[in-house]
Amino acid sequence: MKKLLFLTAVLFQIYFSNAQETGYFYGGLESNSQWLQTDEGINFLAPEDQFRANNYILLNYNLGKFTAGVQYESYLPSALLGYDPIYDNQNNVATYYFNYKDESLDITGGYFYEQFGSGLILRSWEDRQLGLNNAFKGLNIKFDATKDLSLKAVFGKQRYGFEESEGTIQGLDADLSLSGALDIESIDIQLGASYVGRNQDTNGVEAIPTTVGAYGGRLDFIIDNFYAGVEAIIKDPDVVANEGQIASNKLYDGTALQVNAGYAQKGLGINATFRRLENFSFFSDRLAEGNIFNQQVINYVPGLTKQQDYLLTNIYVYNPQPRLIIESFDQRAGEVGTQFDLYYTFKKGSALGGRYGTKLAMNFSYWGGLDAEYNIENRWYKAKFIGKGHQLFRDFNLEIKKKWSKEWSSVLTYQNVIVDKGIVEGGPLGNTSILANIGVIETTKRFNDGKALRMVAQHLWSEDDRKNWAAGVLEYNFNTRLAIYAADNWNYGGIDKIHYYSVGGSYSKGNTRLGINYGRQRGGLICIGGVCRFVPENTGLSANLTVAF
Repeated sequence: MKKLLFLTAVLFQIYFSNAQETGYFYGGLESNSQWLQTDEGINFLAPEDQFRANNYILLNYNLGKFTAGVQYESYLPSALLGYDPIYDNQNNVATYYFNYKDESLDITGGYFYEQFGSGLILRSWEDRQLGLNNAFKGLNIKFDATKDLSLKAVFGKQRYGFEESEGTIQGLDADLSLSGALDIESIDIQLGASYVGRNQDTNGVEAIPTTVGAYGGRLDFIIDNFYAGVEAIIKDPDVVANEGQIASNKLYDGTALQVNAGYAQKGLGINATFRRLENFSFFSDRLAEGNIFNQQVINYVPGLTKQQDYLLTNIYVYNPQPRLIIESFDQRAGEVGTQFDLYYTFKKGSALGGRYGTKLAMNFSYWGGLDAEYNIENRWYKAKFIGKGHQLFRDFNLEIKKKWSKEWSSVLTYQNVIVDKGIVEGGPLGNTSILANIGVIETTKRFNDGKALRMVAQHLWSEDDRKNWAAGVLEYNFNTRLAIYAADNWNYGGIDKIHYYSVGGSYSKGNTRLGINYGRQRGGLICIGGVCRFVPENTGLSANLTVAF
């Protein structure tokens, strides 16, 4: 609290001392709270701290080329259920920074977020729904050496709750517009190179490396309507850890390769991605490997699958598997797979387009474990580049968007998905798979004055896991500010035949939005942007307030 008061006083002092200048404040407030209740229907016993809240206050001040900011966070009396317990009963200044930026130089001291390339080698970001904030505390310098060459340098420790990681991170990144440098107009060619190193005390264990580096290169180009890119990374040999313990002093290197290509024109888009990860977990503390809360993760490894929007299409999702494990109960070395997307718009006036046109989106993804041979006793393994590793996830889905009139529109979705049960529940992989077919019909009726009614019917067919589900959503918008909804996903094929119901609404005015809902939360993976966390089943009242200024 003392840090918050001090930094706030500094910001106000800067503001009032420069009141005649053009400086300005901006920021926001976000409060997420829940009141948990015991629910025998899902065997949920309310914890001692039934009321929980995550609160964030962000305050920035800009004056010309200088910007300063501070973020205060509180998790009182405990963080929301499913968040890392390190936040429980904590409140303090979480991040702060001072920044100078002109046409070619951008320097930040304090906490900062950064990304090299696609993020596969380094990315720090904040996602409050995931409970993830892996900002670096240190120095971040960006410099445009020429109009075609940009350089970045980072140095610091990573945030871990309100503390800092054990390891220190240093990184360099360069982006070169080769086509710009060579004055080539027919093709756009971008080159990139990155280095990220973690330096961490070994506590006198000579077999463990003090510094582990990752080295990456990337190439992207665009020719007319075609585009393609490749990024390759190798990581120095390092020990592997599991649940906070080093498995052995044996060292293993890691690699990552990602290739994408596509074509786009009006009414048509095609995209394909291939990715192979072998022992490519990278954390700012070597003992953080495998933590389920994504704390202290250095790089961004999302699940490359379609991000679904509906209750039942989000039950069987994919959580990427970059880890190496050589144990008697579980062996894995990484993942390899691909994803294809096709987007097509049937023209207005055509047989399938009708009066308003019809949009079609198809997606296919397949991810398997690396085909590898393991020697558990001697802790070595040998993986093939692709091979025939066991299937982890396979998804085919089809979406049709159709506008019938100025008032009516619909979305039809079909999904056929297979997922390893170890992905859904955590634990060893390769034992049991779940096959599910899901159908969704969504229809929206728009009225005058911003009123709208949205109806969604969903069904999941499966002979595995919890069998069949049915779900429905009714949402009514009184205007652009006020909306209410009722939803239920019913596991009628399972043993307990459980309803996961919820009702709620939201009200917005200006830059302020308040949302309230009550109901049951289905347990399992929740994924945002391909990054997932586990959420336990619970019941209660929750509220969300956001204010931007």
